[in-house]
Amino acid sequence: MTDSITVPVLDLKAQYQTIKPEIERAVAEVLESQYFIMGPTLKALEDEIAEYCHTKYAVGCASGTDAILLALMALGIGAGDEVICPSYTFFATAGCIHRLGAIPVFADIDPVTYNMDLKSVHKAAKRCKKLKAIMPVHLFGQAVDMTEYLELREDLCVPVIEDAAQAIGTLDKDGERAGSRSSIGCFSFYPSKNLGAYGDGGICTTSDETFAERLSILRVHGSKPKYYHSIVGLNSRLDALQAAILRVKLKYLDQWTQGRQSNAARYDQLFSDAGAKDSSSPLSDGGFPLRTPATPDAPARHIYNQYVIRVPEDIRDGLRDELKNKNVGTEIYYPLPLHEQKCFAYLGYSPGDLPQSEQAARQTLALPVYPELTEEQIQHVANTVVSFVNAQAAVKV
Repeated sequence: MTDSITVPVLDLKAQYQTIKPEIERAVAEVLESQYFIMGPTLKALEDEIAEYCHTKYAVGCASGTDAILLALMALGIGAGDEVICPSYTFFATAGCIHRLGAIPVFADIDPVTYNMDLKSVHKAAKRCKKLKAIMPVHLFGQAVDMTEYLELREDLCVPVIEDAAQAIGTLDKDGERAGSRSSIGCFSFYPSKNLGAYGDGGICTTSDETFAERLSILRVHGSKPKYYHSIVGLNSRLDALQAAILRVKLKYLDQWTQGRQSNAARYDQLFSDAGAKDSSSPLSDGGFPLRTPATPDAPARHIYNQYVIRVPEDIRDGLRDELKNKNVGTEIYYPLPLHEQKCFAYLGYSPGDLPQSEQAARQTLALPVYPELTEEQIQHVANTVVSFVNAQAAVKV
């Protein structure tokens, strides 16, 4: 009976069971060493992440949020400076800008990829009087066009920071790794990420020795040597237990990515069989009112940190309720764009200023896509979605 099938939005227990002995050994080694802060285990992880991300350096820190904050600090972003970022993203992207006294300048998104739209970035840049950086986000695991952003960097003479919190292992249209082409890339190891720790954690990547050194100093209160402070930094260190766990999990990351891609492709097929198109076709084009994520052309690689569908806004919440009734977990990323958040009201944005971000917030829904999903679970999710959408479409006829 399909009603007895349960599909959580993410099942970390299933993943843990496949690597439990290795995790326990790695944790035991740290416990035996009693070396919990910084140290050789963290250094080994940093070297491995740098190699994986195709950068010269990686600097571990306490969270993905701190990775963004440290990147901004390393670039000297401060009070009154302006940083362009998307409005349709997790709060930390703009929250870190604000924390430094800088001003987030919001740009709209491309409705196909959900990533920041370059034309909107150009418009935002024209409004700026003290632009100091641009921060695109590789949202949901699909890369922005970094070549375009690097060209924009040259035109505007400002650095680019990559918010790659959801994109470790993502490839852009040139086949380059997320976090490898900008001044600094920022990653999150929050447990729900494709490479997740067993607590908070983050890392910055860079190929610039000066930035790597500055990041390393900033994460330890700005001290070098110990107890001597030339700058004011943070207490933001990735502990050895998390580093040990992440080193085990990193070995499986590409395998897990392939599982996510396979599950996404299966969803794509099941929804296509029902008449769905991908997000390159707007809902206004008609037909079956569901859009699947657009698959980028090779050598680009989408790692599906989330599998996000789009349906008409008047049925989105009802669809989520129906999936919940059928024991399927979902998530809405993100129900309110940042430019509409109360805490950013002082910036003066109004409804309609960033229409694509606002529309995506009302129409999108993330379905389970983790690699341990079974065919029965995928079928259950897809059948529930298709049945509900068909029923709603029939009511409107």
